[in-house]
Amino acid sequence: MKLIDLNRQGGIGANSLYLLIGDLNILVDCGLNPKTPGLEAMPDLSLLRNVELDLIIVTHCHLDHIGSLPVVMRQHPKTPVLLTQSSRMLIEKMLHNSANVMLKQKEEDHIQGYPLFTHKEIEGLVKRFHGLPFKKVRKIKGRHGEIELMFHPSGHVAGATAVEIHHGMRKIFLTGDVLFDNLRTLKGAHFPIGHFDTLIIETTRGMTERAYGKERVHEIARLIDSINDTIARGGSFLLPVFALGRMQELLAVFHDARRFGRLIECPMFAGGLGIGLSELFDEVSRKTRDVQFDRRILHDLKLRKLPKRLVPGQEPGQKGLYIVSSGMLVERTPSYILASGMLGHARNTIGFVGFCDPDTPGGRLLAARSGTTFAFDAIDVRTKVRARVERFELSGHAERGELLQFAVQTKARSIVLTHGDPDARDWFKARLTEKLPKTRVIDPVPLQLYEV
Repeated sequence: MKLIDLNRQGGIGANSLYLLIGDLNILVDCGLNPKTPGLEAMPDLSLLRNVELDLIIVTHCHLDHIGSLPVVMRQHPKTPVLLTQSSRMLIEKMLHNSANVMLKQKEEDHIQGYPLFTHKEIEGLVKRFHGLPFKKVRKIKGRHGEIELMFHPSGHVAGATAVEIHHGMRKIFLTGDVLFDNLRTLKGAHFPIGHFDTLIIETTRGMTERAYGKERVHEIARLIDSINDTIARGGSFLLPVFALGRMQELLAVFHDARRFGRLIECPMFAGGLGIGLSELFDEVSRKTRDVQFDRRILHDLKLRKLPKRLVPGQEPGQKGLYIVSSGMLVERTPSYILASGMLGHARNTIGFVGFCDPDTPGGRLLAARSGTTFAFDAIDVRTKVRARVERFELSGHAERGELLQFAVQTKARSIVLTHGDPDARDWFKARLTEKLPKTRVIDPVPLQLYEV
């Protein structure tokens, strides 16, 4: 097998992996880096210019994995796209929303090359998306050989999959993004146990070790207590969330908490893509049973729409719980604007519940000290950090120890590290080298060809 990481900046961002297995050319994901505007946000697709792609695989529908997908599909107009049934139901809405965001970015920031694709183009690509159930073998024929492919639930988010590939006697396993914990809306990853020749594994939380007492059930209780305390002292609570997966999970958790009298009565605001996806989750739940979500949750919580106009640097007029995207406070998103008005008041709380890249506004805010000045440069607002800023360990990615344990039991001859910052990859490389001294551990340099 040959492999190239097409994510030109490495780390976490424009995730895209080119595999040559036998005579089959396969692309796994084609994402977009949320921190980098313009064409540089894409994977380097120039390396596929003279390649006839046989198959594109989508592991899940977060934009760091699908944000450039229409571009590569345009360049390879005959290549089918294989994804899970749940992802097949979600991907169009995610791509249409991405097109809207890029149109807005072009208007506000004059970004060259945006939008990367249009709504009409997305509609024309739909027939090339093929949904495959979990645990069902699909044979893919090449010019001279074939592979057998199977999807396995990887937790993380609705539709997320790991990929098992058999080529002759060789067995290859790609974890995709993984969460082993069961969630309120989604069961955890369920992977096959035993030997694989090659393992391609995510490393997101390689630098994060969950402290004792920070288990998910305790963190949910701590989150609800923090919300109750904030509202009781006259403040508002801002939860920046990812629209796909995290919003639906938290809405279901809050629904249960309120039903059992654990969550304080207060106005609850949500809006944008996350609400539309919540409606879609109900349909996914009924048709695939891959998730557990009922749209009646939205009604029972009496969710209110966000104010039509959010004013930078000003608190919203109504106190309450705000559950809005983006999860990393990306510039000009609703959570970014709301944070600019709420951060300067000690009665408020901003709580992060997922992965936050250190270079994003959310990551920088988590690192800021109370009393210092924080700059929301995109909207020209500067304010003192007076609100409580908290992190709750509710990541959608697996603990490093769990991933390490899975990797070691595979006894793979080669392990390829993906989807992690340099320090996280270094941790995995050191531990895997120690526990599997005969295994070749590869941390691929972007755009470099490896024979695995």
